[in-house]
Parts: sequence; structure tokens; C-alpha cells
Amino acid sequence: MSTRYSKHLPGFVFLSDLFLLNAALYNSHFLKFNTYRLENMSLIFILLVNIAWVVVSSLSKSFYVFRPLQLRDNINRFLLTLIYHLLCVFGIIYFFKIYDISRAEVMLSYTLFFLFVIIHRSILFFFLDYIRKKGYNHRQVVIIGDENIAARLVKSFSQHPEYGYDLTEFISEDEIAVMPEDELMGKLLGKSPNEIFICYKQMNGELLKRLIRMGDAHLIKIKVVSDLILSNNYAQLVNYDNLPVLHLNSHPEISLKIRFLKRSFDLLFSSVVMFAGAPVFVLLFIITKFTSKGPAFFRQERIGKNEKPFYIYKFRSMRIDAELAGPQLSKDNDPRITKWGRIMRKARLDELPQFWNVLKGDMSVVGPRPERQYFIEQIIEKTPHYKKLLSLKPGLTSIGQVHYGYAENVDQMRDRVRYDLLYLRNMNFNSDLNIIMKTVKVMVQGKGK
Repeated sequence: MSTRYSKHLPGFVFLSDLFLLNAALYNSHFLKFNTYRLENMSLIFILLVNIAWVVVSSLSKSFYVFRPLQLRDNINRFLLTLIYHLLCVFGIIYFFKIYDISRAEVMLSYTLFFLFVIIHRSILFFFLDYIRKKGYNHRQVVIIGDENIAARLVKSFSQHPEYGYDLTEFISEDEIAVMPEDELMGKLLGKSPNEIFICYKQMNGELLKRLIRMGDAHLIKIKVVSDLILSNNYAQLVNYDNLPVLHLNSHPEISLKIRFLKRSFDLLFSSVVMFAGAPVFVLLFIITKFTSKGPAFFRQERIGKNEKPFYIYKFRSMRIDAELAGPQLSKDNDPRITKWGRIMRKARLDELPQFWNVLKGDMSVVGPRPERQYFIEQIIEKTPHYKKLLSLKPGLTSIGQVHYGYAENVDQMRDRVRYDLLYLRNMNFNSDLNIIMKTVKVMVQGKGK
């Protein structure tokens, strides 16, 4: 598979999704009515569903398979598109008064569609990974600029052969400083790169403009990796009357759409967990109550959104006198943890009552972990941008919790902040679903503490 075919991949995925959508619609009709024969109203409905899918998927670009993208990210993006499309379909049913369409048939169609796409995407990504690891479908890359930044980029390429990047040339800042621009351009074009990565601490504006013009003229993608951007936790490109301005320390502004989606998901997900998991809650309550002295539930004041204090709820996993000496973080083999508490913490079952906090609106399912004021003051003293996290509702789980785990001291808490700031910068529904799936994996593997 040559790189020249990569441009056709989005079109192939788009048409495949459209085919799978119709396969799901027809097969769900067959499963319900034992016939593929459709009535006129059903044909009109399918036509409208197809038009809606073309519009929604084109807006979300769910059929794009970006080179650094992972399978789970692509499926998460598709799932979000599917939810939007389902809402459109119910709107079509209501607006066109197509009441003879079975709701059960619609839900069956979407279940089949989702399963079909998971299978299709899995095969596609497996195929792309396979051929790229075999050396096919690669892009030729030239990196110019700072050696340290370039080394980080090269390390990423080597750790992920499925990205399919071949480094053909590296030109350092020192070489560029003594090299005439015409010679540099000739050297770059001589390598016939598909992409040029520019890694600079201080960018030469005129050189960048010329590189962009060269890229436009020869269909070469120009990408900038700036140490200035890497050193900041929140960078955003904003247009001022078509003048691009990079905000490097902007305060996060969460869109109304994201806030609505998060709260809707929080309510739905928490309600399902608490209702379906009620027997588990009762069992955990009984075991906790009878395996150690003290109440089954534990509550503690934490700091929430906009620095508002609230009480967090857990199943008690420590002795009731655990903090007589003052606030302390838990450690490996902490003697304060009960035997049953250690089992719960391994699977993070002790945190299940926090779904009540989510329903109340104190917390979200996904968000930075809530801390106590005592520790927040110590974190902010050395990491002032932690304050940005206080603009969000704290979460039952977080990217920091999944990738870094529990912290045993303030320095480790500060290290974990970097992950939560990354979440803040890239917060969306897809990332929330991704974090939830990773959290479930941690629970199943018993990697809690």
C-alpha cells in the first residue's frame, strides 16, 4: 500500500460506514419481520437516515483515520457521531411523523451498526499496523531544528512503528545557521519528504514562511513542534480577523456543548451504575460493616469546582483512627488499611459511593481528582497552574489516576497534575469514554492501591 493511496482512505472508510449502516438497517428489519421487503414509508425513512448520516459524519469527520490515531480513539469518535445521528433519527421520526417505525427496530439497527463498525475498524487498523510494521505505507519525514525536541519526536516514531514514519534527514539548528536558505531548500527537496517537522525553541519567521510556501508548492506537509508550546499546559490558536494568535496561558473555557454532554452522561451513567449495581453496593456495605469496627461509609471534605468544599463518600477502607495524627496520604502496605479495605482498593470498589456525589452534581464521572485543602495549598505553592483544575468539577476517575496512579506525597501529586492539565486542554466526550475504559481495565486487573 503506497502513500499515494492514503488520500483515498477517508473515502473508503466513509463508503464502508454507509454500506454498514444500510446493512444494519436491512438486517434489523429482517430479524424483526423475517423479510427484507420494505414498505414505501420504510424506504423514505432509510433515505432520510442515510442523508442524516452523510451530514453528521461529514461534520464530525468520523471516517478520517489520522496517522497517529489509535483504534480506541477512532471508535470513541465514531460512537459520539453515532449518538448525534441517533438523536437526528428520532428527530426525523417525530418531524415526519413516521410512527410506524418500531423503536426497537431502530435500536437494534444501531446496535448492529456499532458492532459492524467495530469489526470493520479493528480489521482496518490491524491491516494498517501490519503493513506499516512491514515497511509499507510509510511517509518520508525530515526534521529540522533543536536536537532535544527532535529526539523526543524520533523516540515517538520508534516506539510506534504503526505510525509509519521514516526519518530520512535531520538538520540541526547549528547547520541551518551557517547554511544559505537556497541550499537548505534544495537539501530538503532532495529528500522528497512527505512531511517536514520543524522543531525550534525560537522560530525564524521568514524561514518558516518560506518553508510553508515550499510545502504548498510541492505538496509537503509542514508541522511545527515548538518548545514554547510544549512548556505550556494550555495552548490555543485563535483568529483575530484572520490573524492567527497563539494563546499560551489561556484560562480554560468549557463550551456549553461539552458541559451539557458531560452532565447528561454523568446523570445517565451514574443512574445506571447505581441501579444495576445496587446488589453489589449492599454486599460491599455488609462486608465493610462486619469486617472492622466503625461505619461502613466514610466521608471527607474535599475541594470542588470554583474551590467550593463538599463531602466525598467512600466505603471505609481504613481504621477509624487513621488520621488522628493529621492529614496523611496512603502508601504501599499502609498499616492503617484494613484487610477488606485493601481488597476493595485494589479494584477501586471503595470509590463506588462517589456516584452519589456525581448525581448530586458535586463531581463528574471524569475529571481531576478532588483533593483536601491541606494538600492543595502545598501543591499550589510549587505548581500554581494547579488552580486551573479548580475550574472543573472533580472526577471519580481521571487521566492522572489512570496513567500515574495514587500519589504517596505532594511531589507525586504535582507530577500527576501534568496529566490532568493535559486532560483540561483536550477535554471532550471521546477522551472521557477513553478514560472510563482504561479505568475499568485497572479495576479488572486489580491495579488500584
